[in-house]
Amino acid sequence: MPSSRLPALFGAAGLAAAAAVALTTGGSASADPAYTVQTLHFATLVGPNGDQPCDVVGDLYTPTTATPTTRVPAILTTNGFGGSKDDQAGIGAAFASRGYAVLSYSGLGFGGSACKITLDDPDWDGKAASQLISYLGGDPGIAFTDAAHTTAAPTLDVVVHDTKDHAGVARTDDPRVGMIGGSYGGSIQFATASIDPRLDTIVPLITWNDLSYSLDPNNTDQTVGVSSSTPGAVKTNWAAGFSGKGVLDGLENAQGDPSRLYPCTNFADFVCPALATAGTTGYLQPGDVAALRHASVASFMTKIKIPTLLMQGENDTLFNLNEAAATYKALKAQGTTVKMVWHSWGHSGSTPAPGELNLGAPDPATQYETARVADWFARYLMGQDVDTGPAFAYFRDWVTYSGIATPAYGTSPSFPVGKDKTFYLSGGGALAGTSVVTSGSQTFVTPAFGAPSSINTADVISGYTGQVPQADLPGTFATWTSGALGAPVNVAGAPLVTLRVSAPSAAATQDAGPAGQLVLFVKVLDVAPDGTASLIHGLEAPIRVPDVTKSIAVTLPAIVHQFAAGHSIRLVVAGGSDNYRGGLTSVPVTIGSGAAQTLVLPQVT
Repeated sequence: MPSSRLPALFGAAGLAAAAAVALTTGGSASADPAYTVQTLHFATLVGPNGDQPCDVVGDLYTPTTATPTTRVPAILTTNGFGGSKDDQAGIGAAFASRGYAVLSYSGLGFGGSACKITLDDPDWDGKAASQLISYLGGDPGIAFTDAAHTTAAPTLDVVVHDTKDHAGVARTDDPRVGMIGGSYGGSIQFATASIDPRLDTIVPLITWNDLSYSLDPNNTDQTVGVSSSTPGAVKTNWAAGFSGKGVLDGLENAQGDPSRLYPCTNFADFVCPALATAGTTGYLQPGDVAALRHASVASFMTKIKIPTLLMQGENDTLFNLNEAAATYKALKAQGTTVKMVWHSWGHSGSTPAPGELNLGAPDPATQYETARVADWFARYLMGQDVDTGPAFAYFRDWVTYSGIATPAYGTSPSFPVGKDKTFYLSGGGALAGTSVVTSGSQTFVTPAFGAPSSINTADVISGYTGQVPQADLPGTFATWTSGALGAPVNVAGAPLVTLRVSAPSAAATQDAGPAGQLVLFVKVLDVAPDGTASLIHGLEAPIRVPDVTKSIAVTLPAIVHQFAAGHSIRLVVAGGSDNYRGGLTSVPVTIGSGAAQTLVLPQVT
């Protein structure tokens, strides 16, 4: 998978470049670069006990105007999954040209840095980043000019210092520093902020809240945010994509560091058996869920106390909008300064819409996202009194505009938005607009062995294949369709479905645990007048139902979408999916109509 594309796996090079663009403040850089670049190696100690040495390679971009008496704020940035420090060359050039010292580094296990991939865990990746902040703050003995750490680099003395960190402690090595990056380069910001109160602000793009949800989502039985007490259905395509790329990186670097080969090539030891077991059973084991959550902001949210600008993609089947929404709600509830943007693009194949971002010619005057992030850093790193924009903004692809994408963004001083528009499951497969419904039911059978029974756009390669018409195998799903809409229905948020099912065989086996529980896939389709049905951005909601005798509440991945006049809205409950591993046993399922069986859409103007 080429890393130069914006939707590259886990957001590698393209997302780093997007982040660089987003922070530029307009105008063109001079013909001669107004900065110097030096490659450095950093001696870090990581791990729970801080006793595992890791060489981290990075490039330091220093403005030529920066001196011990004319200091500048700093930016720390790292790559997406499968990338390297080189992917952030655009970040370094853009920021250094505009008065920031930039340290771009390769994350652990990638791009010339030592140690294994530890999934942005605070004990490993967070500690490494914290020691880079110490270097930016002027600490000696960390940076070297060679990988063997024999020649010390000069102490850095051109970065602005803060008098106190965000814990109120005065330190001599406290730089004014922010972080930005996408996907894997987004979650590291949370990990770093959780252990280092010197970090001043973060801008995570398209990243996770709970990595166990990202890889094994269950959209029912959720306890806090997107986290569930019951495992879901593993994302087979995304899991294969990650593991393949990570292993290849490890093999390429094994000659210099053979320890990366064993027992799990280039990954933390738990990852390989976790993937093997999940591929067999269709879900993650409790210990693996715990390890993934240890590397997730959902587990240390209370430690994130600095201003946070979340940017998440509407076109993203890896880290969907619900993840950013969960982080936003939690940060807001605890009093952390936070704002959120839902943009058009993401991991699943799209590039920014016109006037959102332009990677070749960044300009806040003509690009909405560029302006938002430029203002954010001006406020929290430069200390300028600027407006950082609305609390919530979301891109609407049905709005016609020219130039900057501002008119396409709906905005709100709060989140969530919209008013509930409720549809009811009625007899004959109708999705009724009133609670007066006719009786009826539909029965289908889930496929055995977790086999797929639907044709959806393939997650990882959707950027190359485009969207395909959605279809399910006969006898493996139930469906309800509204009449043709007399007026558009605009939606911004997570659809909610409430169901009651009859599945006697699952009721008999569910107490044995996840292997005996019913697995279904719930999705909302847009049906054109010619009957073509489209799965919106490839998003669907796997559910593993802990108790089929009770009402089931399903929170689908959020969407921003217009169901146009003349189109219909369709709800599908299916037994399998080509992007997930479903239930292992075949289960007959019956779903009846009724006023308590509903689909609720958050409708906006």
